[in-house]
Amino acid sequence: MPQQAGGKPGRLALFKEKPQGQANASDEQRAVWREVFSQSIAGGPTTRGFDSYFGTDVPNWPPFCFIDNDRTVGIPSEFLPQRLLQNNQASNQGPALRDWTLEPILPALGDRAAQFIEREAKTSEPFLLYMPLTSPHTPLAVNDAWKGQSGLNLYADFVMETDAVVGRVLDALQASGAADNTLVVFTSDNGCAPYVGAGELEQQGHYPSGPLRGYKSDVWEGGHRVPFIVRWPGVVQPASVCGQLVQQADLMATFADILGAKLPDTVGEDSFSLLPLFQGRDKPVRDHAVNCSMSGVPGLRQGPWKLILAPGSGGWTKDGDATQPVQLYNLADDLGETKNLAADQPERVAEMKSLLDRLIADGRSAPGAPQKNDVEVRRYPQTASPAKKAAKAAAKKP
Repeated sequence: MPQQAGGKPGRLALFKEKPQGQANASDEQRAVWREVFSQSIAGGPTTRGFDSYFGTDVPNWPPFCFIDNDRTVGIPSEFLPQRLLQNNQASNQGPALRDWTLEPILPALGDRAAQFIEREAKTSEPFLLYMPLTSPHTPLAVNDAWKGQSGLNLYADFVMETDAVVGRVLDALQASGAADNTLVVFTSDNGCAPYVGAGELEQQGHYPSGPLRGYKSDVWEGGHRVPFIVRWPGVVQPASVCGQLVQQADLMATFADILGAKLPDTVGEDSFSLLPLFQGRDKPVRDHAVNCSMSGVPGLRQGPWKLILAPGSGGWTKDGDATQPVQLYNLADDLGETKNLAADQPERVAEMKSLLDRLIADGRSAPGAPQKNDVEVRRYPQTASPAKKAAKAAAKKP
C-alpha cells in the first residue's frame, strides 16, 4: 500500500479509523484517502521482478478496489457497507470504491489471466503467470450462478466456482496454442478453514480434510497437506501420482533448474528442485520439511515420521492432549495422526529435535552456505530466553 498518509498530526488516525456499523466518510477522511490513493504503491509486485500486476491488496481487507500495476483503479471514497462484513465476507470496514462488491473479484482475476495468456502466447518470449486466487479463502463471495450448485453449503459452491475460473484460464491456454509447451501448477496455500462451515459439511458426509487431522492454522496434516497438481505435456506423465515429500517452497529451485539458472546461496534456502519428480523419477528430492502452525509450533517431517514439539494443534483445533508435550507420528501407518509414539521412541524424538536445531542454526535446509535467520527463532518446547529469565529474576529481587 502507499507508504504514508500525509505528515499532518491526526491524518494517519483518520486514515486508519475503523468504524462500527453503518458509517459515512467525512470530508477529512475523503481528502486523506484521495491524497494517499493517488500515489504509486511502493514495494509491490512490479518492483519485485514482475512486468505487470492486476488484483487486490487483500480481498477481504481495505482498500476495496482493484490495483493495476502500482496504482489503485479509482480512488476509494466510501466506507464498505456493513452488510458486506457478515457471513465470512469482508473482515474490516475500510475505504472502498462506491458500490464496490466482492463477488466480481474472482471472475475478474480469471478474465485478466486469460487475456494475459492470449496476448503473451503471440510473442516469441516465454511467459510466467502467477495467479493467486481469492478462493478458497474469504471473502466467501459466490456469484449467483453458483449458489446452491454443490448441494452442500456456500463454501462448497465457492470451490465449484473456483474450479470454473481455473477451467476458464486453462481453456485460454489451450486456445492460445501454448498448452503443449507450458508447465501448469495448481495448489492451495493451506487446508480448509474450519469457520467456513466445515462442521456442516462433515455432518453431510463431506470431509474437507479427508482422512487428515485438523484444518487451516493447525500444525497437523489437515493444515498443510494440500492439492499439488502438475500438468506439463511431454514431461509429466498424465494421470501419474507421486508420493514423494515436496513443498511449495520447492517451486523456486524447480523453475531455476528448468531454466538452467543457478540460485545464489541467499535465495531459496529451503527449496529443492522437483524436476526429477516431474520427469518420472520416484526417489526423494528432499529428506525433511518443516511446517508451522498459526502460532509458530513447528512440525518436522523426516521421511514418514513427523515430530511436533508442543501439545495440541498450535492452531484453532482444540482436540489435542495437553498432557503430551511432544508428538511423534508415523504417517505411513497413521495418516490421521491418532497414535502419539513419542513416549515409545525417545531416541527418534531426540534425533529429529537435533535435526530441527541444525536446520535453524544453518538458516537453511537445502544445500548451500549457512545463512542468518531473518527473525529471532522461537524454540520449542518453549523455554524462556536468557534475557527474559534474567529480567524475571531481577523482578523478584527485593
